[in-house]
Amino acid sequence: MFHILVVEDDISLQNLFCKTLQRNNYMTHGAACAEEALEILDRESVDLIITDVMMPGISGFEFIHQLRDARIDLPVLIITAKSDILDKQTGFLAGADDYMVKPININEMVLRVNALLRRARSVSEKKLNFGNTVLEYSTWTVSDRNGTQILPQKEFQLLYKLLSYPGQIFTRQQILDDIWGINNYEDSHTLDVHISRLRDRFRNNGDFEIVTIRGLGYRAVKK
Repeated sequence: MFHILVVEDDISLQNLFCKTLQRNNYMTHGAACAEEALEILDRESVDLIITDVMMPGISGFEFIHQLRDARIDLPVLIITAKSDILDKQTGFLAGADDYMVKPININEMVLRVNALLRRARSVSEKKLNFGNTVLEYSTWTVSDRNGTQILPQKEFQLLYKLLSYPGQIFTRQQILDDIWGINNYEDSHTLDVHISRLRDRFRNNGDFEIVTIRGLGYRAVKK
């Protein structure tokens, strides 16, 4: 059974979310603030987090920042009354996976939770072999004849995408949309920096290289 942490200072809403999720066969843990949520995460195994933004103490945005800085990659669904596009931008840049604006349709919340968990489960099972190079999605590790490295999340996702389709050209926009999300606010310079870092990391890798296709984007090719 999946465990979901609901971080919401409005206790009536917290109870509504928890009871709805329980009726859909989820185990729930309720927290009224980010500090309480962090205590729960220390002692409980959680599969997904639903969080408000405007809470006493640490805001929902800062809470997500702390999770990502600690390399906690659980799916996070924000449910908040903050509907401005800049608020959504802040949420996604903090590391949120989905964003709903109150008042919400409770059935839609369940559908989104299902989708996020399905995606997370699929991701955790991913493993890619490329010659003697092995990529483990669940730990963001890449192993080859030179050893094992733990990559930052975006670098790993970028490399995984390129090596999953050797020879295929991906435009800059395709990569930005897939890795940073369709609501991303990054520019192509960010992508160039990540490509440069990957090339530096794997300059001695004997299995692949990342090739620039001028005016289009990038592709990975076998050496």
